[in-house]
Amino acid sequence: MAEVLVYVDHVDGAVRKPTLELLTLARRVGEPVAVVLGAGAGQAAGTLGEHGAVRVLTSEAAEYGDYLVVPKVDALQAAVSSVSPVAVLVSSSAEGKEIAARLALRIGSGLITDAVDVEAGEQGPVVTQSVFAASFTTKSRVSRGVPVITVKPNSAPVEPVAGAGAVEELSVSFSAQASGTKVVSRTPRESSGRPELTEAAIVVSGGRGVNGAENFGLIEALADALGGAVGASRAAVDAGWYPHAHQVGQTGKTVSPQLYIASGISGAIQHRAGMQTSKTIVAINKDEEAPIFELVDYGVVGDLFNVVPQLTEEINTRKG
Repeated sequence: MAEVLVYVDHVDGAVRKPTLELLTLARRVGEPVAVVLGAGAGQAAGTLGEHGAVRVLTSEAAEYGDYLVVPKVDALQAAVSSVSPVAVLVSSSAEGKEIAARLALRIGSGLITDAVDVEAGEQGPVVTQSVFAASFTTKSRVSRGVPVITVKPNSAPVEPVAGAGAVEELSVSFSAQASGTKVVSRTPRESSGRPELTEAAIVVSGGRGVNGAENFGLIEALADALGGAVGASRAAVDAGWYPHAHQVGQTGKTVSPQLYIASGISGAIQHRAGMQTSKTIVAINKDEEAPIFELVDYGVVGDLFNVVPQLTEEINTRKG
């Protein structure tokens, strides 16, 4: 059976959820072969095998941590040469898309970014995308070379399936460009205790209607009750009410959670572009004519200062 390369996103061997979703998609096309690079690569093999990886190619060279993305591109290029896969799947993070673009250029192949589904086709993998601010859904395939595909988080379920998970050392020769940009320092990001915004299954966002940074505690309380992440509209971020790292939209982050709750957000096209592929959308807005109500699954016309605390209280009561 044909093999599919899956680039593994991990932290010291702890595999991140989007990679496990990629393994689910890879099994629809062929047999997943995971590529794990950097410190702790060998520790990831067990998790990857439990989610269907038939082989795990590892390389723990110091270059992956000391320099930016080029050493990782070198390694993936070596993996493509070794495996001859029918596709390469990478998570659609900022770094993932840069790695994918560089790899596609290196191997002379087509690139498809921000896929929301991948399935087998007679002439190669068929990829589904949500395009033009989520106004259209397209299906396409790469017509030249090995398809390189980046996939949005939350596009597929995590499905544990026993795989051989045989560990093999990947032989990599680093290019002259690999050491061109060196990482000189790292500062750990302060953890909020909440899920990563782009990976969260539940996102609660606040907009202009929150009416001040001091009121975002209502949004945070609801997110915490649901075990979700906190997002914000561009208007809220531009006003300085919430950090830019939490902005959802065309100029912020794109999310596709199972549940998206928009509180006090009008639903401008810029914001919709970043969340319209969410599986279930709930809006809370006192303006019944707000554009956000055009795309929601459930709408609540009301003042968020009344609705959100009651919703939070009810959720906490049921949890208790």
